Amino acid sequence: MNEAPHDHSDDAVERVLRSADTRADVARFGASAAEAIQKHEGDAASWSGSTDGEQLDRDERAALRRVGGLSTELEDVTEVEYRQLRLENVVLIGVYSRGSLDDAENSLRELAALAETAGARVLDGVLQRRPHPDPATYLGRGKVEELRHIVASLGADTVVADTELAPSQRRALEDAVKVKVIDRTAVILDIFSQHAKSREGKAQVELAQLEYLLPRLRGWGESMSRQAGGQVGGAGAGMGSRGPGETKLELDRRRIHSRMAKLRRQIAGMKPAREAKRANRRRNAVPSVAIAGYTNAGKSSLLNRITGAGVLVENALFATLDATVRRNTTADGRVYTIADTVGFVRNLPHQLVEAFRSTLEEVGDADLIVHVVDAAHPDPAGQIATVRDVIGEVGARDIPELVVFNKADLVTAEDRLVLQGLEPDAVFASARTGEGVEQVLEAIGRMLPDPALEVELVVPYDRGDVVSALHETSRVLEIDYLEEGTHVRALVSPELAGQLAEFRAPIAAA
Repeated sequence: MNEAPHDHSDDAVERVLRSADTRADVARFGASAAEAIQKHEGDAASWSGSTDGEQLDRDERAALRRVGGLSTELEDVTEVEYRQLRLENVVLIGVYSRGSLDDAENSLRELAALAETAGARVLDGVLQRRPHPDPATYLGRGKVEELRHIVASLGADTVVADTELAPSQRRALEDAVKVKVIDRTAVILDIFSQHAKSREGKAQVELAQLEYLLPRLRGWGESMSRQAGGQVGGAGAGMGSRGPGETKLELDRRRIHSRMAKLRRQIAGMKPAREAKRANRRRNAVPSVAIAGYTNAGKSSLLNRITGAGVLVENALFATLDATVRRNTTADGRVYTIADTVGFVRNLPHQLVEAFRSTLEEVGDADLIVHVVDAAHPDPAGQIATVRDVIGEVGARDIPELVVFNKADLVTAEDRLVLQGLEPDAVFASARTGEGVEQVLEAIGRMLPDPALEVELVVPYDRGDVVSALHETSRVLEIDYLEEGTHVRALVSPELAGQLAEFRAPIAAA
């Protein structure tokens, strides 16, 4: 017997996903586009002020939006891989074999947020518990038939799977449900394609898309036709040129390989410029801080609150792709750089990890990682584990880490106790209200590495630039003013110690 449709509030956490025994007339996702992204009201548009700058990029990004109800793909999925993703009304599907139902629902809600960020309207979600996904159709045979009825009854254009589907599974599902079927990886790639701004970012996204597309090329009709052989194909070449010839599919594959090789050369060509900037910072002994964390945890908002960088802030996943580096100063006057990096997500496609490895170098070369966690998220422990896995992949596991629970204004005192149990040394902050930001800055100043060598200098009064540079790049332990000049005792880097040799004074006896 069919259950009656349920009426739900606008809160994404309260939305009930379909269980395995629910029929076609199931609970639907709400109409609000942001509700799957965040469970509390926290859209940057409602509070962006001087800390976030004018946010002109947000107007540009919102100037072009997809219009629902215009799809022509319901009856025709031919050559679906060659079409640009036009997500409109979607139904989500997922299979979970271990873990709790809450974990599976959190994963599906994250997929809903990804789909909404890509421009879709999520109509429904279906979960099935199985020991293993079906190798042919991902869902079981009965569930596939049920999914076909759901898609037809809701008028959905697309089915999105909460995993990376094999090409054969994708084709079989398309044949069964009669609409386009894509997977989680395709949705993430589509978001990255929309949000990439810089030349390097666009090249990285295109490389990841081609790596994803290559094993999924599919022959339809003309794509399987062959080049002519014999004298026709060889321009009169005659003997030795006869044969079936290459198929158009093989030519497409070769063109993709050529384009990928060109993109890799372009990305490698951009590396010297980044290395030169980092070498300049290292030469001047400027420590670096990298802000890392799960997507939509508030990394850009925190950077704006600390430095006034004016980086784009939007209540969307992967709103920021390109690394932004700003200069800041500790309470004792030391200069350091702080970089905002691309966010992470569970099951981040390996194509993106490889393509964005150059961007993630900011994390690998940092002296301190500020790990921003969304305190209001239903599964902060899962977010922390995901981010640390990716940090480990880029070889940054040994770098000191400062955990910051952002959005502290959205959690209760009881929630704070639970989070403190997860990370006892963490700092609670709110980029929206400014709460805890001073504590974050104090922790950064405390955790930045101290220069290794202690020097004692006497700097002539006409070389005030040297004293100023010591305050900016080193830790000044003691300063005094003598007749012959400024007496300074400081911790400096080995490189700077060599440059200051002319001002060296003998260390006073105890």
